[in-house]
Amino acid sequence: MDATQLWNRYCLNLYVNESLQIGVDISRMDFSNGFFAEMEPRMQRAREAMRELEAGGIANPDEGRMVGHYWLRAPHLAPDNLGKDIERVLDDIKSFASAVHDGEIMPQRGGVFLNVLIIGIGGSALGPQFVANALSQPGADKMTPFFFDNTDPDGMARTLARIGADLDKTLTIVISKSGGTPETRNGMLEAQSAYHEMGLHFGRHAVAVTGTGSQLDNVAENERWLARFPMWDWVGGRTSELSAVGLLPAALQGFAIGEMLRGAREMDEATRTGDTRQNPAALLALMWFHATNGKGERDMVILPYKDRLELFARYLQQLVMESLGKETDLSGRVVHQGIAVYGNKGSTDQHAYVQQLREGVENFWVTFIEVLRDRAALDEEIGAREAALEVEDDVTSGDYLSGFLHGTRRALWENGRQSLTITVGQIDAPTIGRLIALFERAVGFYGSLVNVNAYHQPGVEAGKQAAKTILDLQKKTLESLSAQPGAMLTADEIARHAGVESEVESIYHILRHLAANGRINEFTAPLACDATFGVK
Repeated sequence: MDATQLWNRYCLNLYVNESLQIGVDISRMDFSNGFFAEMEPRMQRAREAMRELEAGGIANPDEGRMVGHYWLRAPHLAPDNLGKDIERVLDDIKSFASAVHDGEIMPQRGGVFLNVLIIGIGGSALGPQFVANALSQPGADKMTPFFFDNTDPDGMARTLARIGADLDKTLTIVISKSGGTPETRNGMLEAQSAYHEMGLHFGRHAVAVTGTGSQLDNVAENERWLARFPMWDWVGGRTSELSAVGLLPAALQGFAIGEMLRGAREMDEATRTGDTRQNPAALLALMWFHATNGKGERDMVILPYKDRLELFARYLQQLVMESLGKETDLSGRVVHQGIAVYGNKGSTDQHAYVQQLREGVENFWVTFIEVLRDRAALDEEIGAREAALEVEDDVTSGDYLSGFLHGTRRALWENGRQSLTITVGQIDAPTIGRLIALFERAVGFYGSLVNVNAYHQPGVEAGKQAAKTILDLQKKTLESLSAQPGAMLTADEIARHAGVESEVESIYHILRHLAANGRINEFTAPLACDATFGVK
């Protein structure tokens, strides 16, 4: 394909929405001329499924619930009285954040809250982390965010060390729909202990975002926490950023949450159109289908050329992989669907894995994300000289960043590697809302195209149950050791005594972990099966 043909292909396959300041270029995907016509019947069915979803249909039959994250930015579309609930909670979030900023809601020892510690896992952390990093303005943020997003005690200790003496000026948000999520519960207990060590009452620094009547809701009510905000059963964790899960941390940091919602609402409106070529979410979903042959045969590499979008790939990993990674389709057939997602940021990846993308195994396509404005602030706010600082004659650092993006895009295409490019004008609250909404709907469309339920996650529950099995085995292991004080036993002997002979390998892993943390004694041996363990 010569330069003129490539230019014509670009012009024919570029979607631009000037009012939303967004463009989607699919010209570097190698779909055939008849691809769109061939896929249109499937796309019509996907749009109809989306209309049923937004109208309140039961989209998650496993749990008998609706899926209504689209209503969060358009409450008037919600069925029954849910719209009023959405508006009320949004008002409550804004009022609470304002009261915290103004010092009306204050720490136990007085003054104002300086930090916010968010405790959550999965979508309860990935969305808030992404937005916190994308929209932060050092020196202008109302509060500094910190996160407990794992049950790693060392990780939590490091976060508490960074907060240091300012823990007494730190507001903690605990996010869990059921209130029983182990990682979040553990983080809450670790934080609670840290507050108590400083002589502080945890409840006077704590807020819950949880389901009404959940374990966490009851704890927060009984301990008189500062506030409680709802997590509705019709909002999944991976699509919860524009609910209280993400809006409360964002409002406390000082972001324009109304503008985020506006951006998402505008993107929703743009992605409801029945004209496939003018629907950016449909374009993404169809390119995913083309690239993967509708079977997950290639990986999605996310390359945003902007530091503020560094965490976008991590956010999209859950949104895409938890939604689409399914063993069976809607007909019950075993299909093992899914799309693997990875990425970091440009131009960092010029010096990491772009070598393999261009010359290695061809099992991917790249999604470039281009941001036209180089700096977050307007030129007049930071000074024209700084904004246009030249690192070479007539060349700025931002010019280099743009050059690396388009150069990499060209180099990949020249070597037969596919990519698409999403272009936005700048990184601000509306843009972040639009990006979230764009990918949410693309995921929904793609789920319909490949006939899987994008709104349930049985594999996640299976993982939780497997972890519970290991912890139950640990209790039996410790009971067995305690019943034989002074004895040093192998994993086989302990498993037999505990009546779980088939779990000897798991018992061994448990014993090694307990010994490494000084909770039991261990005598090592050349072979794992000969190592012995006993209580202290």
